[in-house]
Amino acid sequence: MASEKSGAGKEMSFWDHLEELRGTIVRSALAVVIMSVAGLAFREFLFDGIILKPTRPEFVVYRLLGWNFSMNLINVDISAQFFVHLKAALGTGLVASFPYIIWEIWKFISPALYEREVKPVRGAFLLSSLLFYLGVLVGYFFILPVCLQFFMNYKVSDTVINSITLNSYMSMFISMVLLIGIVFEFPTVIAVLSRLGAVNRRMLRKGRKYAFVIILVLSAVITPSDPFSMLVLAIPLYLLYEFSILLCAKEVPVDEEDSITEQEE
Repeated sequence: MASEKSGAGKEMSFWDHLEELRGTIVRSALAVVIMSVAGLAFREFLFDGIILKPTRPEFVVYRLLGWNFSMNLINVDISAQFFVHLKAALGTGLVASFPYIIWEIWKFISPALYEREVKPVRGAFLLSSLLFYLGVLVGYFFILPVCLQFFMNYKVSDTVINSITLNSYMSMFISMVLLIGIVFEFPTVIAVLSRLGAVNRRMLRKGRKYAFVIILVLSAVITPSDPFSMLVLAIPLYLLYEFSILLCAKEVPVDEEDSITEQEE
């Protein structure tokens, strides 16, 4: 029933939807590529000004906490620096174009929503960019420095010297920054599912103890270090879970829900 949807008009066939999806993917990928070019062009600023800052003693977090920390990176692969630059540029493109990608996804799904669903779901999509960048900042300024401090000071023997490769550091950087940014999208997913009737506050409240265990496991996977750094990530993740409960729509009584359905029909 196309008239019930927010994008009222002629109904689209399966192939029309597939064509729309293809356009969404192509435009999103193009946005990432365009932003990645900037990462390729401004190489010195990208690495010396952002990516490699946490390896230096003047990094703002170390100065605030009084940590005496520094890290010297080495390269043992002749092509590693080139491919690390490509990887970093792609990550830059993804971070910079994230709001546009979210907008493209919204354009694709909004015509399929009922009118009462459009406003709350749109609000959740608007919140998603804020949460993503918040997760990136948490990973960059809190989780990554804690993990670097732990791993660089952990020794099985004083005779073993840590020589950190550029590839190794970049792998940790991406997992600590981009991955945490994506994990911070959890409230957005819950908010959308709540508006669509898939989850509610009661379900999330009952699942608190299971969520706590899952968060601890997830924190251990993302930050495979000491309990302190795992706790540093687990605390904001659990706060996000509680925030997700607040974002959930209140449960609609069965009789009220039936009344809404009858009005739509």
